[in-house]
Amino acid sequence: MDLKLYVWRQKGPDSPGKLEQFTAKNISPDMSFLEMLDEVNEELVKEGKETIAFDHDCREGICGTCSQVINGIPHGGQDKTTVCQLHMRKFKDGDSIYIEPWRAKAFPLVKDLIVDRSALDRIIQAGGYVSNHTGGSPDGNAILIPKPDAEVSMDAAECIGCGGCVAACPNGSAMLFTAAKVTQLAMLPQGKVEAAQRVCVMTEQMLKEGFGNCSNHYECQDACPKGIKVSFIAKLNREFIKASVK
Repeated sequence: MDLKLYVWRQKGPDSPGKLEQFTAKNISPDMSFLEMLDEVNEELVKEGKETIAFDHDCREGICGTCSQVINGIPHGGQDKTTVCQLHMRKFKDGDSIYIEPWRAKAFPLVKDLIVDRSALDRIIQAGGYVSNHTGGSPDGNAILIPKPDAEVSMDAAECIGCGGCVAACPNGSAMLFTAAKVTQLAMLPQGKVEAAQRVCVMTEQMLKEGFGNCSNHYECQDACPKGIKVSFIAKLNREFIKASVK
């Protein structure tokens, strides 16, 4: 099938940007969205033109780097799917597709469809860890963890830090990301020692980075490729209130 692409092109953060039109020809419906962009870039190389810059790594829905807004929806709008897992069978011959980068104050644009998402890394660096003595691997049952707590922690740990929640939120909020990382550790015995400090420093860093706050639009939950629930934001707020009282 043939597709008409409108792709955001911008040489750098201080350069003007605009949507440029491209034609993707003879695209197989079995291709992933990134493979389709690869095909377009190969044609641009043959024509001696500059290729479209976009981020990717694992192409298996694990790394979260393939951050693109497709037709106005982060990751393309298919339920629990990253861009690299979005297949061209979702589109029809002759469709027009608009492709843009994440739009958020905390995600400065690097080039074309690539943005700097290191603000999320700095939130993790602020307190998204536990301090334990290292050594040999302990027995699996050395620390008993109730099954419901373990399951909630594992659900929160599914977050891959792609930033889709930020791109979807009208406030550019990173509350869903921060809440998932706080909840993941707060539910486990190993994470309770530093729980009060963790939620305070991670929330403070989130605000320093320029992310907005949550106003319950629930767009983040819909855009999340791993199905992270907004209920984790409630957990974050409870942890923050408990830490403030202490």
